[in-house]
Order: sequence, then C-alpha cells, then structure tokens
Amino acid sequence: MMKKVVYTILLSMLLLACEKEEKNDDKRPNVLFILVDDFGVNDTSFSGSKFYETPHIDSLAAQSTVFTQGYANCRVCSPSRASIMTGQSTARHGVTDWIGAKSGKQWRDLKRHDKLLPAAYKKELPSKNIVLPEAFQNEGYTTFFAGKWHLGGEGSLPENHGFDLNKGGYHKGSPAGGYFSPFKNPKLKDKVKGENLSMRLAEETVSFIKEHQKEPFFAFLSFYAVHGPIQTTKENRLKYRNKAIELGLADEGYEMERVLPVRVTQDNPIYAGLVESMDAAVGKVLQLLKELGLEDNTIVVFTSDNGGVASGDAFSTSNLPLRGGKGYQWEGGIREPYLVKVPWIANPIQTIDAPVTGADLYPTLLDLTGLKLLPSEHRDGMSLKPLLDGKQLKERPLYWHYPHYGNQGGEPSSIIRLGKWKLIHYYEDSRNELYDLENDINERNDLSVQLKDRTGIMHTLLKSYLREVDAKYPAVDSTYSKGMADKLRASKKTQYKVILEKYRKKMLKENFEPNKDWWGSQLTKD
Repeated sequence: MMKKVVYTILLSMLLLACEKEEKNDDKRPNVLFILVDDFGVNDTSFSGSKFYETPHIDSLAAQSTVFTQGYANCRVCSPSRASIMTGQSTARHGVTDWIGAKSGKQWRDLKRHDKLLPAAYKKELPSKNIVLPEAFQNEGYTTFFAGKWHLGGEGSLPENHGFDLNKGGYHKGSPAGGYFSPFKNPKLKDKVKGENLSMRLAEETVSFIKEHQKEPFFAFLSFYAVHGPIQTTKENRLKYRNKAIELGLADEGYEMERVLPVRVTQDNPIYAGLVESMDAAVGKVLQLLKELGLEDNTIVVFTSDNGGVASGDAFSTSNLPLRGGKGYQWEGGIREPYLVKVPWIANPIQTIDAPVTGADLYPTLLDLTGLKLLPSEHRDGMSLKPLLDGKQLKERPLYWHYPHYGNQGGEPSSIIRLGKWKLIHYYEDSRNELYDLENDINERNDLSVQLKDRTGIMHTLLKSYLREVDAKYPAVDSTYSKGMADKLRASKKTQYKVILEKYRKKMLKENFEPNKDWWGSQLTKD
C-alpha cells in the first residue's frame, strides 16, 4: 500500500514537472512594457501623493528599481515615444513635436502671435530604423501592442514597425470617443457600451499573454490614460471630491507662470478617478503574470511619455516641487515615473539617482534579455544593466530639443543636463538659464550670469551635439507684432486664471455633473 502511495506521488510530481517544462519550453525572458500618457512623476502614492490612489503601481515599485531621476526624451508625447522606440534623442530621429502640431507658416493659423515659426519635423516614426519591437521580433519574440500609438498613420502603424498584433494603436493621440465605449477607434472594436478603455486595453493584453505564454513575448501596453479629455465615473468623482474636502482645500489652485496659469494643487477629482482606473488596469495584467507563473521570468518596465498636465489641456495635476509640467522645459515637463523590475536580480537596488532617459530602455531590454546590442540604432541610449547590477556608470550629458511652442506654455528651447547642472537655451532671444538641480529642484535660481564659465561650456556642448545630429531650428516670423502678442498674453493673465479657479470649485461641488450621462460611463446591456 505504501509503495503504491509513493509511486502515485512520484508520478504526480513527474507530470507536474513535465507540464511546467512544456509551459516554459523557451525560457528566454518576457518583456512587459507599460507606458502611461501624461503621467506625472508625483502622481503616485509611492512618490508621495496624498490624493491619488495607485496601489498596484505602488506594489510594482516595491518590487522594482525606481530611477528617481528618470526622464522622458521630450516634454510632449510623440517625440518621447519615438525615442523609446529608436533609442535616439528627438533631434536625431527628427520627430520633435507631437504629430499633428502645426509648424512653419501654418503656425500663423492659430493666431497666437508668437515671435517664431516652429521648426519642421518628421510626422511618423522613421522606417529606416530597426526599432525596439523589431529587434525583439527579429530574435523570435512574439510582439504585441495595445493602446496609444501616435507615431504615424497608414504605413507607419504598430504593425509596420515590428508588432505582430495591434489593438487600438493608430494615428490619434487622444481617445477619440473618450474613456468609455463607443471608443471610435478603428483598431479596437466596441463590445459593451460604457466599457472602460484602460481596462479593455488591459484585457486585450491579458488575452495576448494567455495565448502566447509558452513562447517568449514582448508586450507593449500603452495607455491612452491619463491624457485629456479626463473622464471618470460618477462614483469615482464623488469619492475623490470627498477626499479633497477631507484633506483640506486650498483657497486657490493655480499660480501664474510665464504664459499660462499652472496648477499647484492635486485636488482634481475627475483626474484622480481616471488615475485609479488606469492603476486597476495595471493590476489586472500584473496579477495574470503571477497566476500563470510568468512573474519570475518577465521584465516589467513602467514609465510615462512626459510630465503631468499642469497647464493647458485639462489642467489636471500639480508636479510640485518640480516647476511646470507637460509642454514645459522645466523638470515638471520631462521628469517621469521610471520603474524597471528584473525578477532574477538578487537583492535589487531599490532606488537609483543617476539621470536616465526613455532612450536607455532599448539597449537595457536587449541587454537584460541576452540579445545582441545594436549600437548603430540606439545611439543615444545606454544599457542600465550595470546600474541594476550595482555598478557605477560614467557621467554623460543628456540632451533635449524642442524647437516649438507648447500648448501648455512652454517655449522653443534646447536643454543639456550634465551632472547636477541643467542649461536651457531659448530661441526667441538666445538667452540661457543655468540651474543647479541638486540645490534648486524648483529651478527658480538662474545662475547663468553668476557662473558664466559653466554656462559657456555647457552651451558649447549643446550646440556641438545639435550640429552633429543636424537639428532643425525655428525661424523668426516676419509678421510678428509685439503689440498683438503683449495684448494676448495680458488677457490670459487677467482672465484665464479666474475662469480656471471658478471651474475648479464647480468640479468640487457635491452635485456637479458635466452632462446627464457622465460621458456614457454607466454600463448598459445594449
């Protein structure tokens, strides 16, 4: 009898081992890349927000290495996304503004009366490059994309750049139908009226992973959230409205920046609800990895494409103590949540303070998965594997180039960061600003006059790099009228802030309703 029991146990163990081996017959690491749109570095609970609730992202952060000085490669979306895909700076790959923005003489159509005409830029991801998903596809990985693309239309869609499957990615940069179906998305069929977009993208990712769990996969989950138009359910809005009241409301939620008011409080209940929905969608995918036994063989990256929206668009969040937000040249516009989870690194370093960018993720993921680096492709990226292994890397300059005006108030400028120093060169008047980020994270103390030698050295480095990559520059608008520009700017300073403060208070009223059906967010059976 005892022999029979032992035999049964041994047979069960053998079958289990065979099943496990069959499930993981190709043990190359998987990659799950999560990209959130317009998500600020201080928009998570783990980074210190007392208002937003992000338990699933917080849990991921606790298992990851958190890069405290992680940067997007641009202050707006398309250029940053192109840098993630190419491993190159925006000045090098040429996508320097969000695709669809006007430039050159067409800029006059907006009647902003700006001094410069923004530079021309490439309007799709360059096809000549071997981009990140193609590098994995070429090595036998099954590749998947879900969500926001915004790197070109027909001929330059995810499936044209190395993704085997595409759910929801097309030329649009914002959710055409909002965050509740009907989505009005030609790459994502509607199922249930009122379905949540973030959760739907998570479910598409879950379906892909379930189907391809026996082979190495590269999955790119690119949320449309938390880009405007910001939307949430009636219940979530009320939850965060009550929370804002409990935390204590500031008398004013905005301060005036150079061009537009900027939000200085985190108390927007609709944005908070949108953040919560996105976080829940992240949790759904991470839970699946655990359930399928893939968690220990899957690298997870979590980041954003630019800073939180503090001005323009929906004036959603505050990035304080960082100055500005999306569209701005200051830290609030380019510093991001930046998490890398590598399950098999024993005792991972919890935080790393070295400045890194989205362009670094291309070589880093190749390095971590044991694939050959492609230095002629990811020319501005650097593998972060040595940092993850506890080693130091040589200090290097980082560059940003945005020869455009931001919808949020940012100015045409280029940036160089070297060590603790950050120099911003402005194209309207060729002035420089120099900041010591170690001692002035708010970027309020311009040292360019005080430290002329340092300013000169960094400006020379910046000019040299831009010349090397054949950067494009804005041009003076011959029709520019200072009088018209000053009049428009003055009206924004005197009127816009009043309007925003009024709407902020309206949004926090108990009975606030933007419309009768709350954007169709109530699930129905038809």
